[in-house]
Amino acid sequence: MGRENIEKYSIGYSIIKSIFKFWHNNIYYRRVIVLGRNHIDYDKHLIFAPNHQNALMDALAVVFSHKGQPVFLARADIFRKKFVASLLYFLKILPVYRIRDGYSALKENSEIFNKTIDVIRHKNGLVILPEGDHAGYRRLRRLKKGICRIAFQSEQAFDYNLNLQIIPVGLEFTNYNRLRQVLTVVYGKPIEVSDYHQLHMESPEIAMNKLRDKLSSEMMRIMVHIESEEDYEAIDELRSIINGRFSDNIRYPKLFRDRVLIENLNRLKTINKALYHKICSLTLKVKQKTRDLNLTYRLLEKKKHLISWLIAGATGIIATFPLFIYGSIFTLTFLTLPRLRAKKIKDIQFQSTFMYGISLALALIVLPLLFVIALSVFSPWWLGILIFLSLPVSGWFAWNYSILFQRIIGGFRIRNYIRTKNEDYFSLKKNHHELLNIIETLR
Repeated sequence: MGRENIEKYSIGYSIIKSIFKFWHNNIYYRRVIVLGRNHIDYDKHLIFAPNHQNALMDALAVVFSHKGQPVFLARADIFRKKFVASLLYFLKILPVYRIRDGYSALKENSEIFNKTIDVIRHKNGLVILPEGDHAGYRRLRRLKKGICRIAFQSEQAFDYNLNLQIIPVGLEFTNYNRLRQVLTVVYGKPIEVSDYHQLHMESPEIAMNKLRDKLSSEMMRIMVHIESEEDYEAIDELRSIINGRFSDNIRYPKLFRDRVLIENLNRLKTINKALYHKICSLTLKVKQKTRDLNLTYRLLEKKKHLISWLIAGATGIIATFPLFIYGSIFTLTFLTLPRLRAKKIKDIQFQSTFMYGISLALALIVLPLLFVIALSVFSPWWLGILIFLSLPVSGWFAWNYSILFQRIIGGFRIRNYIRTKNEDYFSLKKNHHELLNIIETLR
């Protein structure tokens, strides 16, 4: 599989995709919520346009949330080495050349354009990240015109009879750089490029601007968009304080709860700036005090931390400690080690990409080895298979064991703050309660 036949169906790619998808959707993330699949008509000629905040994980979110073998466009400088280029072509990624790559290199774009037409014509689906580069902010930046230019040029190549659709895609990660988080993918209503045909024939530049503005507005509808730069930290944190407990909710995903919260804040800012700034100030106070006291928002939400529950939980923790140690073989190898290695990556938004890549690479190497060892050491053969299968199950247990352990320790910590009449804790509880009451009045 190379550039010349990248639009062709690949059995090898299909097999690799299935393996990578399983690890992505079930191990790396604890839940992947996908909405709006009904907006995808695979019999149409499609361009997918996702927001770009989390490096390669944005592309993988699209690949692993719908069927087919879509082709991506990426910056050309990552194709410089032949081996890497061959790998990228196998993964159905095409280069796009920019002025910084050299004026002569721009001529290569004509060939790439012809190949994108082949991709669209074969109904593979072309994926273009219209913001151009990634940035770790929950905000849609100004879109580049490239996606509109490709859409119109493709229509022109077929005498405006292609009926091309651009599908906006909203991506939301509960946390960019932590493992076992929740990924939400929302496919929006398709934009018909044909609606802009006449305008494009009369004034191509105006048509591209109109289409770009339309795509931008549709993308904002299905993603978390925090416009304010000044209050970004406060608004972003408020999402966790108010809606963090809804991260796994499928019926009413946190993404849309966050959108309602942000819209309410934007409205409040125009009618009552004093209250708006009070919310932002309280949010930052709660954030800082929660960290200083080594607590979490989930612990603050609980009205009581019953000593009976804490003792029962601690007893269960002690009793199941051997199982936790056994499960740690899985978590340390495939989750903790990749996280430690990825922390050395300077570009924070690439850390999740490296974590996923390292954990998957380790799985492809270590798991087959463990399977062979299990069959060799244990007899009969079915016992070896059961032992091998127990590793991921016990790993899941060990991960949740750690979470429960932190909650129990946090519960004892809060009881100690109450017993010692810790002023910082009571101040935190007061600020947290006041913040929740104010937000409740905005609904």
